[in-house]
Amino acid sequence: MDGVPGLTQCEIPPGETFTYNFTVPDQVGSFWYHSHSKGQYMDGMRGAFIIHDPENPYADQYDEEIIVNLSEWYHDNITTLTKSFLNVFNPTGAEPIPQTLLMNGFMNGTIDVKPDTTYLIRLINVGGFVSQYFNIEDHNLTVIAVDGIYVEPNETETIYITVAQRYDLLLKTKSDTSRNYAVTQLTDMDMLDIPTIITANVTNNLQYDASNGWPEDVDVDFEDFLDDFWLTPLDDFEVYDDYDHRITLDVVMDNLNDGVNYAFFNNITYTTPKVPALGTVLSAPNDTVSLQQAIYGSNTHSFVLQKDEIVEIVLNNNDTGKHPFHLHGHAFQVVERGPDYGDEPEPISYNESAPYTPREKPLVRDVLYARPQSYFVIRFKADNPGVWFFHCHIEWHLLQGLAVTLIEDPAGIRANETALPEDWKDSCNACGGYVGNAANNSVDFFNLAGENVQVVNLPAGFTTKGIVALVFSCISGFLGCAAIGVYGMADIPNMEEKVIQDLDIDERKLLEEMDDPDNVEESNSSSGRFSDDGANGKRFSDDVNTTSKRYSDDTNPIQEYHELDDVDKKS
Repeated sequence: MDGVPGLTQCEIPPGETFTYNFTVPDQVGSFWYHSHSKGQYMDGMRGAFIIHDPENPYADQYDEEIIVNLSEWYHDNITTLTKSFLNVFNPTGAEPIPQTLLMNGFMNGTIDVKPDTTYLIRLINVGGFVSQYFNIEDHNLTVIAVDGIYVEPNETETIYITVAQRYDLLLKTKSDTSRNYAVTQLTDMDMLDIPTIITANVTNNLQYDASNGWPEDVDVDFEDFLDDFWLTPLDDFEVYDDYDHRITLDVVMDNLNDGVNYAFFNNITYTTPKVPALGTVLSAPNDTVSLQQAIYGSNTHSFVLQKDEIVEIVLNNNDTGKHPFHLHGHAFQVVERGPDYGDEPEPISYNESAPYTPREKPLVRDVLYARPQSYFVIRFKADNPGVWFFHCHIEWHLLQGLAVTLIEDPAGIRANETALPEDWKDSCNACGGYVGNAANNSVDFFNLAGENVQVVNLPAGFTTKGIVALVFSCISGFLGCAAIGVYGMADIPNMEEKVIQDLDIDERKLLEEMDDPDNVEESNSSSGRFSDDGANGKRFSDDVNTTSKRYSDDTNPIQEYHELDDVDKKS
């Protein structure tokens, strides 16, 4: 198990304790831990998890280690942001825009270094949304591992790192300590729908000497970054040239009947079951039942994998955005990756019959991003019995449901069953139970009545409400056009002349007064009254004392108004 609610355990209730006791037999390198519930890790429930290798092939090439965690940061907490994100008033599914970027929990942080020293930098993107470019001014970075997999050394100036990815880098410092250098983080702005309020470019400090002061911002060519696809694993391994079990997943973002924007694999948006899938595996009446995909729920999007079969996942990204996907329980071989079709009118799906040249030693890692409107193909061997998540690691998209469940070797899970910890049972009892199918039915495992399911699809065509809204919109439009037409046909000049006559205004005298070049003249009164002129209706009587103003060219009231308006805008 690895702690995903709905898969390997239930959520830990508030105020309760849960102990994770596990052994790591064959993994080394840079990893991280985080909450997998309701996006909580974006508020800070996360950290680096480093497994040192006693047989590290690069151990003699560096002197010290530095952990560098990258992330974005929001000024509001995840609960508040989720309410506005998964909302009918956000029908396009625009992700909340972070306010800034952090390095090791700080904006504008510092990395202290010594001269003539080689450092192993463990670079980890612990964020929940944006990919970042990472660059150290006037220093090269040598990649020696990705996601815990050693690779042949590859030198670069700039690293492109998605959320959840890890890079091990060698950094050789200079002999001269007379200045400090900029450590630059830059947001991948292509991932933002509304990129106007974020502090997208953050300068940190590679500090040789504190007395040197803060480094100046630098211009970095972020178009020239390391393409991880061409990294070559250092160790030899079996290359999976073919597959036994193919899973094809088509990514779509769309709305359901509640107006909220969701994320889909093959038209299914992941919905958490009432019983965690591991509980369903262990409580099934026999191995045969545990192999049945249906018992794990209609909307968990579960796939049952047989022991040791080679599994191929073909992912077609029909969305115009990038998506970093993470596979729990395995590192996978990257068989093929499609070009960036972001500007194409239609997405391009994987075509097995199209020729391609397989790599002799393909890239191996556990997080890979899908390019916009493109695809990738990965393979792994089902040799690790367990219940594993495959999901987009943009936390907003996981909240939208972009995930599938892999039930790997259920018989092997059952055969290796150990006593379930009491805190595991306690947390599930507090949440509804851990025995039965996805609907919490332990009597009939094939009866899923009452299971958690996704919101129903939007109805085809027009609903009654839609028809009514359309009719009234059309009526309003016709009335608006009619009003414009009536006004346009009105005899406006003659109407103005009639108003002047009704008010008994001497038009010639009024025009002469307006042309008078004298400055302002005023006569004030405190009252005025109406008299009744039978022929002309209501009008001002001759004995009304009025207040009048006239302006010369240098005291134009309109000019004065605009000057005041400009002052308001500046202030």
